[in-house]
Amino acid sequence: MDRRNFLKQASSYALLAAGTMAGVSGAFAGTPSSSNGQPDRMSDESKQGGNMEQRSLGGLNVSAIGLGCLPMVGYYGGKYEKKDMIALIRRAYDKGVTFFDTAEVYGPHTSEEWVGEAVAPFRDKIKIGTKFGFGVEEGQPTALNSRPDHIRRAVEGSLRRLRTDHIDLLYQHRVDPNVPMEDVAGVVKDLMQEGKVLHWGMSEASARSIRRAHAVCPVSAVQSEYAIWWREPETKIFPTLQELGIGFVPYCPLGRAFLTGVINEDSRFKQGDRRWNLPQFQPEALKHNMPLVYLVREWAQRKGVTPAQFALIWMLSRKPWIAPIPGTTNPGHLDDFLGAASVRLTPYEMEEFDAAYAKIDLMGHRADPFTESQIDK
Repeated sequence: MDRRNFLKQASSYALLAAGTMAGVSGAFAGTPSSSNGQPDRMSDESKQGGNMEQRSLGGLNVSAIGLGCLPMVGYYGGKYEKKDMIALIRRAYDKGVTFFDTAEVYGPHTSEEWVGEAVAPFRDKIKIGTKFGFGVEEGQPTALNSRPDHIRRAVEGSLRRLRTDHIDLLYQHRVDPNVPMEDVAGVVKDLMQEGKVLHWGMSEASARSIRRAHAVCPVSAVQSEYAIWWREPETKIFPTLQELGIGFVPYCPLGRAFLTGVINEDSRFKQGDRRWNLPQFQPEALKHNMPLVYLVREWAQRKGVTPAQFALIWMLSRKPWIAPIPGTTNPGHLDDFLGAASVRLTPYEMEEFDAAYAKIDLMGHRADPFTESQIDK
């Protein structure tokens, strides 16, 4: 399928599915665009306490925008103080965020420890998502490991670091081809029966693996990379998620900052910054893909929002069961993207945007070869 037909099909999936979900207003939660181009604001009825819209991920209720806590451990370079990151997490909570994403491999361990300390004062009012799936407990943090004994060790470690007696959403970080999916689902099901896990999810899983897991223990959410410039999930897993009633949690929804406009064709990344060896961030690709930045900027101005906000608004408008988890280490950036929580695009605007997007030729894959080798196909 060529790229233009892919986009046409993906857009059709999105609009058709949204129209069947309790009415179009439920999917897009916005009023028609006003003639003066002002943002379409959501009614307070769909917000919790007037703060932020709540969305259901397979029965798990979370804020429409969560906070990804990976960048805090220097994933994109830099070193951050624990007190500052704890303050950032609490700032997000004060602004309506009730969904915080971490993993044992982030640090490793550091992100979970900071999240646990940060949310302790309001633990019962928020949801924590964390992950197992790499050999952190065995000193092999880049190796896949979903053996039953490892899962239990990983979960006990996460509970301790998070200062809690339960994990709201436990993901398998990557599908382990050496462990049958049914065995993984069975262990998680046991952990749920023990009360240590409330919901479970998968990350970067194929539709086939999702179905196998769901047949043993219902999956609440699937996490994958998804953004305006990386839309593969729309055709690969969205139909399955829609059918099974599973929520979707996109990571890198701002395109690792590319969609915000702070990166240009002259940007360069050093080793230690996750982007340094990603095909999308090589000099030739950055230059080639700038028309997308211009398109996002144009639409942001049209809607009276920032580019970062528009990137999230586009995503939140596509499905009512999507809850992105943008990450940041900067309070100003946090305040910026949370401004997207109350604005939506109409179905017509999404179709218009996609038509313009389809004319842009994009260059570069989202992952380096090693990372791609660990993604379930």
